Amino acid sequence: MNETIRPGALDAPALEERPWAVYSACRTADPQIFFGATKDDERAALRVCATCTVREECLEFALASNERFGIWGGMNERERRRILRQR
Repeated sequence: MNETIRPGALDAPALEERPWAVYSACRTADPQIFFGATKDDERAALRVCATCTVREECLEFALASNERFGIWGGMNERERRRILRQR
């Protein structure tokens, strides 16, 4: 089962799976904005992602893990699905 791991979550299994997360801009952000129900939440998450030095790694993780919810690597679910179809 593919368990959703929120961006920036820094528990031991997540760090083993994604060591780049210690450098993520979202590590101290409110996780709700990355899985929020409003456009304001999405815009807030995208502002955090815009400052992130490991955005590409985050996006690749989400694509490889088939993350279906939330903002990952500066992209929402629809944008990630489009990338996967193109690949």
